[in-house]
Amino acid sequence: MVDLPQLVAQLGQQARVAARTLAQAKPEQIDAALKAMAAELISAQPLILNANAADVAAARANKQTPALLDRLTLDPKRLTACAEGLRQVAALPHPLGHTLREWTQPNGLRFAKVRVPIGVIGFIYESRPNVTCDAAGLCLKSGNAVILRGGSEALRSNQAIANALSRGLVSAGLPAAAVQLVPVTDRDTVRLLGEAVGLIDLLIPRGGRGLIETVVKSARIPVIKHYDGICALYVDRAADLTMAESIAINAKISRPGVCNAIETLLVHREVAPQFLAQAGKSLIERGVQLRADPTALAALTQAGIAATPATNDDFRTEFLALTLAVKVVDSCAAAVEHIETHSSHHTDTIVTEDKATAEQFLAGVDSAVVLWNASTRFNDGFEFGFGAEIGISTDKLHARGPMGLEELTSYKYIVRGSGQVRG
Repeated sequence: MVDLPQLVAQLGQQARVAARTLAQAKPEQIDAALKAMAAELISAQPLILNANAADVAAARANKQTPALLDRLTLDPKRLTACAEGLRQVAALPHPLGHTLREWTQPNGLRFAKVRVPIGVIGFIYESRPNVTCDAAGLCLKSGNAVILRGGSEALRSNQAIANALSRGLVSAGLPAAAVQLVPVTDRDTVRLLGEAVGLIDLLIPRGGRGLIETVVKSARIPVIKHYDGICALYVDRAADLTMAESIAINAKISRPGVCNAIETLLVHREVAPQFLAQAGKSLIERGVQLRADPTALAALTQAGIAATPATNDDFRTEFLALTLAVKVVDSCAAAVEHIETHSSHHTDTIVTEDKATAEQFLAGVDSAVVLWNASTRFNDGFEFGFGAEIGISTDKLHARGPMGLEELTSYKYIVRGSGQVRG
């Protein structure tokens, strides 16, 4: 039987030592390690895909949801994308050592505010083995050691990936402990990671609400939360309805099981009959189940489109499936009010040709990312030009939205003097 406290302490101590090495590693060595990690992923493709196939078969036997199976599954294309993601991170500018601000006081002391690594990051996540690569790459590039704790459904996949990444690190002369995977899935490890004061500097949970609430409840170290993606699209009365339909289809259907897919469609009353007739038909044809408030239901029924009555809970639900809650509103202000009351403040978008209305929406919706005439699916580190992301934070402190390299750093003040003493 594994001694879990001892296991977590050992991982933390090893990560602490590795973090000190990474903080002083030269940028070219970090980049060489990232490229070597990418190469090892490709070399280990048969092992990784075999391990993943076993995970997927077990998940299917356990009757897991289609959304989870999609997130869990790797294939040669997705694995190649993981390797390419590491190479792209290697090509990004290094975030460390940059002087954010400098000044000199009247006494001659010279101050500099300099970007530095956070140190050791604990990352807890579910389902997606590709996240193992993203997290490892971003943490390494930002000078942080990382301890990864994936879900039980992806343990074989994550172990095969982590082994390949470790080989890449070592081949570049960096410590294997810079990227470590918790080799067991006992739930107590989540609590123990959150209690690792002095060993882990920051905990990032990425997954369902239950996981995140468990982490927050017991953690004694700082936590950055990545809560639900209850995202909304508002179609304004001044919208280009063809554009709005295209955005709605992309935001709901391209990958319904991800956090930046829309779960709510809000439509201005003046355009609701026309828009719901055309967009509702397109959504239904693509397998979307519509759950509509009374006004939207009447418009859809009038157009001969099947829908079911929505409950209040439907507008507070992250479906992660081909289900969409639909509501008719009287104004942009009403749409903003609905989003502020029901959303998870993750990603929301407006479609309108009226600039004043767009600015009202952009200013009024307090979400991590707010868009105008664009799909919510653009809330993604790669689409932001970050190379990749470790997640999308719904917090307001330290980091908000896609967390790339800069969001995985802190800063310190360096003060240079010439013998000054304080009177």
